[in-house]
Amino acid sequence: MKTLNKKLLRDIIQLKSQVSTIALVVACGISAFVAALSTYDSLTWSQETYYKRAHFADLFATLKRAPETIVNRMVELPGIAEVETRLVFDVTLDLEKGVEPVVGRMVSLPDGTPPRLNQLHLRRGRFVEPGHNDEILISEGFAAANGLLPGDHLAATLNGRREALRVVGIALSPEYIYVLPGGVPIPDDSRFGIIWIARSALSSSFNMEGAFNNVVLSLAPGASLEPVIDSVDRILEPYGGLGSYGRSEQLSHRFISQEIMQQKAMATTIPAIFLGVAAFLLNVVIGRLVSTQREQIAMMKAIGYGNFPIAMHYFKLASLIVIAGAGTGLIAGIWLGERMTALYSDYFRFPLQIYRLNPWLPVLAIGISLIAMTSGVLNAVYRVLILKPAEAMRPPVPPAYRETFLERNGLIRFFSPQVRMIIRNIGRRPLRSGLTALGVAFAVAILISGLFAYDAIDYMVHAQFYASDREDAMIAFTQPVTKRTLYEIGHLPGVRYVEGFRDVPVKLQAGHRSYRTVLLGIPQSAELKRPLDINLLPINISPDGILLTDRLAEHLDVHPGDRVTIYELQGGRTERAAIVTGLVNDLVGLSAYMDFDSVNRLLSEGESITSAAVLIDRIYEDQFYSALKQLPKVSTVIFRLASIQTFLETTGKYIFVFIGILTGFAAIIAIGIVYNNARIALSERVWELASLRVLGFTRREVSSILLGELAVELLAGIPLGCWIGYLFASASIHLTDTEMFRLPLIIEPKTYAYAVVSILLSGMVSALIVRHRIDHLDLVSTLKTRE
Repeated sequence: MKTLNKKLLRDIIQLKSQVSTIALVVACGISAFVAALSTYDSLTWSQETYYKRAHFADLFATLKRAPETIVNRMVELPGIAEVETRLVFDVTLDLEKGVEPVVGRMVSLPDGTPPRLNQLHLRRGRFVEPGHNDEILISEGFAAANGLLPGDHLAATLNGRREALRVVGIALSPEYIYVLPGGVPIPDDSRFGIIWIARSALSSSFNMEGAFNNVVLSLAPGASLEPVIDSVDRILEPYGGLGSYGRSEQLSHRFISQEIMQQKAMATTIPAIFLGVAAFLLNVVIGRLVSTQREQIAMMKAIGYGNFPIAMHYFKLASLIVIAGAGTGLIAGIWLGERMTALYSDYFRFPLQIYRLNPWLPVLAIGISLIAMTSGVLNAVYRVLILKPAEAMRPPVPPAYRETFLERNGLIRFFSPQVRMIIRNIGRRPLRSGLTALGVAFAVAILISGLFAYDAIDYMVHAQFYASDREDAMIAFTQPVTKRTLYEIGHLPGVRYVEGFRDVPVKLQAGHRSYRTVLLGIPQSAELKRPLDINLLPINISPDGILLTDRLAEHLDVHPGDRVTIYELQGGRTERAAIVTGLVNDLVGLSAYMDFDSVNRLLSEGESITSAAVLIDRIYEDQFYSALKQLPKVSTVIFRLASIQTFLETTGKYIFVFIGILTGFAAIIAIGIVYNNARIALSERVWELASLRVLGFTRREVSSILLGELAVELLAGIPLGCWIGYLFASASIHLTDTEMFRLPLIIEPKTYAYAVVSILLSGMVSALIVRHRIDHLDLVSTLKTRE
């Protein structure tokens, strides 16, 4: 073994604790990078592969009713490759094992042939056989949540008639990878499912023979989407078309794509913080090693070693630390990536969701870590290169102490000798102390940016499901009904109070920006569903104005006082301009609100409603559910407590897992920074501390000098870390912002307190280790120094 390699081995053994902590910090960065990027790659691959195999449609349109004879007109349009018409209806289901009403979205299957677009992937059982109108396929998530298997039965209310249906298979569709009930951007497999049934069964039940109310289309290669949309809309408009839209606006695809992009964003931000901290620690450790090995470096140069082999020696030391951390990080990252991909499979229904690790990803991860290492040790290596043998043989020049502010003003006399030493040493090296405080600040910030999501979710649940949506259940009807229906709902068992609302699909446009959403008409006296401002106070709805959620206003780039154009997408296709009179602090979805009467005037209708919010007496809950199942006009029922539970079990679960990982990483950073700084400070001042012991200072007094500096750096870094943590939390909100929900920037005092206490405990543990080493100093060997 070469001499420098032997020295390298001894240095690693001597610095094993610092090497371990730095390697762990590197491992955190690499594992976060590999886990997030490999999860992103796996989900993207699963999505693209499934879309291609299932011939996922490019264009979608919903309408009231159109004859099949117009299909040929769409087929002949330029840019259209294939057209497939369907029947789609939301119906109430009655499960043998459930009490609450469940909603099923009935999607027709071609009689005798499989669908050409949005092809189904059979998971269990068989396909529907021709002529068997009572046979159905159900979505996998719905089957799993309700314990349904091929051979089970359920009942459905089809256009007012109760029909017994038999499950013959469980399937997946590229159109419903992420299954969302109407009006709620939160999946609920237990209460909403997709059901595929023979077209003849639906057409006879809903009097739709020779007609359709839904169509999917694929584009020819190279076709432009917008001209095709315009052409399809012109054909469908006379038949109550709601406006066709591309794949980018299809609910399932849109939410999946947004979630996948979050993974990519996390892969490019979070690891940078960890690797930056690792570079800082490497710079400090290698710099300290150079300063303590001046004599060894001088001797190596004196006997013939050049600058390059000596510099490479320290590069090798840093590289071994980084490679050890990167190797550990790769293993941890692959494990985390597999867990995260499996977590997504709970609500992303892909037929084949395999975790894969592209060969370039480990290479890229190690390359990034080596770049971070190089940036961290360049300064220390430069000091090796400029060190002359004769100069290095001499002891380093004693530091020049300067009077601090307290000394110049005579205030230093009020402090003990130990405190004076602390003040002078910090004043002698303000940059090093500042960088240490900055490292502590980053550890605090990472903890806060991970933990704040608990506060945000608590606030989100309170604001959305208790302050704004205060109903026990929201009932949606198959079509607009008269306000008289409210009296029928009000007389159901257990109903204490009921309110009616009117919603209509619209396109909002401001300048060149537009967005398709639902415009909800709310009565002036509404109590169960109220638009709220940022302070959770109700907002009055102007009879001539429109309220937008703050995120929808951002998307349209409008502010209160600006004008938006409302294009109604059903019925008469009316157009109206409205003034934005306020912004709603709505954390779920992107919606718009208007006065109830104004919406009906927009539609040129009487006082019709499309949904009703109810308060229920819990004593009569089961009777209310049973009565609700018998109502033929009900399409969906959304229960508030069920929505809260579903949110916490799906979106909340993923957020909590991510928080746990981030918190563990932050703790490692905190220990890495605090412990390394304390050890380096001890090694640099060990001769000084031993001298004080010989002069009569007690172990406690000597320890207080070194640990006092650590305490000052901790206390200086903590307030800064709280501020940086707030900035990190704000940035993470923008990274995780989707149309489904936005986490509010809420950080409770207890979160700050937890982060601060965690860092202080890390400091205390490091202090105890250092104190133990100070107490067991070998004064004789320590004080032996060259003359």
